[in-house]
Amino acid sequence: MPEPTFDELLEAMKTATAVLKECEIPFVLGGGLAAWARGGPKTEHDVDFMVRPQDADAALEAFERAGMKVEKPPEGWLYKVWHPNGTLIDLIYNPSGGPITDETIERAPLLEVAALRLRVFTLEDVMATKLLSITEQEPEFGAVLELARALREQIDWDNVRKRTESSPFARAFFTLIEGLGIVEPVSV
Repeated sequence: MPEPTFDELLEAMKTATAVLKECEIPFVLGGGLAAWARGGPKTEHDVDFMVRPQDADAALEAFERAGMKVEKPPEGWLYKVWHPNGTLIDLIYNPSGGPITDETIERAPLLEVAALRLRVFTLEDVMATKLLSITEQEPEFGAVLELARALREQIDWDNVRKRTESSPFARAFFTLIEGLGIVEPVSV
């Protein structure tokens, strides 16, 4: 199936927001759309919603009741929902770096995104989860590098560095963006 258009992603985001709000499930918009909401590049992949682990099953059931195809993949950190237009919506409850908590949701500011007012992941949360998800099987820096370039002035890099210091891939990423002049090197 071809990647959805950006307009289809926004349509899926709006529909999913309505489903989650109707069920009164706390959530945060994450991933590429959270970055786009702050001036980052348009995402072309999927819609990410962050929910607490204790709300994940209820959220999935709400999407199923709304007539969407749902899946519980074996990974154990997200559920998948397909909007009727073909857009994938990820319900992420335990991303790399730890589960979604009340604190995660509360620190996400309310922003207007495509005429909706909703909580949006902080850029530090976006960067930390993306960096911590990089593995030997998928050592891809392209997407996170694009976000770093576009949003560098808005990100608290010390916060991201501290939260990702356990990851050798995150440390390599910081070496890369320091070398490219995107962030200042840490003085030792």
